[in-house]
Amino acid sequence: MVGDRWLLWKAHWVTVFSPARTETTGAPMLSSVMALGAGVVWSLGALTARLAVHTNAWQYLIWRSVGIIVVIEFLSVRTRGLAVTGSVLRRAYTSGWVMLVACGSLLVASLGFVYALKNTTAANAAFLASITPLIAVILARLVLGERLTGVTIGAIAVAFIGLVITVAADVGVGNMRGNVAAVLSSVGFAAYTVCVRSDPHRDWSPVMPGYASMMIVLCGLVCAVTGHTVFPPGADIGWALVHGGILIVVGTLLFNAASRSVPAVAMTVLAQTETVFVPLWIFLRFDETPKAATLVGGAVILAAVLGKTVLDARPSR
Repeated sequence: MVGDRWLLWKAHWVTVFSPARTETTGAPMLSSVMALGAGVVWSLGALTARLAVHTNAWQYLIWRSVGIIVVIEFLSVRTRGLAVTGSVLRRAYTSGWVMLVACGSLLVASLGFVYALKNTTAANAAFLASITPLIAVILARLVLGERLTGVTIGAIAVAFIGLVITVAADVGVGNMRGNVAAVLSSVGFAAYTVCVRSDPHRDWSPVMPGYASMMIVLCGLVCAVTGHTVFPPGADIGWALVHGGILIVVGTLLFNAASRSVPAVAMTVLAQTETVFVPLWIFLRFDETPKAATLVGGAVILAAVLGKTVLDARPSR
């Protein structure tokens, strides 16, 4: 079920150089630590986005995308050889329409999340984006015909309550655009999940540089229309390159290594470190304290996601 494999959307990130997956019943300590570490590394992206104080979301995403493309192409050549696979970016545009839809879905997801980080609290952005697995099962039902279980329906209802609690306190405060962007980010990731689910044995590695190249073009056009330069201060470019070329890639490599021996259910739980650490880093660096409603709503959303994961893992009777 999609619910058991929702972690595929994570890379935003895990499609790059995906290893063969072997399910096990136990989770070795080192692999579990790597899975936890992947979420922590990914969460640092929220910090680099906030530290780039002189860039808007469009400018930041251009340079984050440049970092992604450069490092992925470099790693591809080093690990596989250019003569064997060709350019990963080129394959994004020559592998069929589903690949292009997957690229577009991650484009929406990443754009929405970074825009949310720039326009609402980090806690809101993280918690609202964490409803992805539940949106994914709805889309899987509509597109792939996968059935919705009672557990799934209940989890969706609970998560919706958490979403309402999270955003209710921001009505009229000016953060609603960021909140909406975070939810759209979840929809984008969920659509990507459905693309992967439609052909789980396919090589989806071209998606990352594919969506990054789309991002550069889109954000470049927005900057041109709005009169913003595509060359913000060097320090901000540096933060964006670190986010794309180091944090996303290192987190992905850790996650892929862990996925060789940690079961999908455990990976789902361990990956929640990203959701937890995003608001923590922002609090420690910028003293941004989440509202009580945000914490309560976020806890409800996490309970829905993790509860569904655990209940779905029960042996069939």
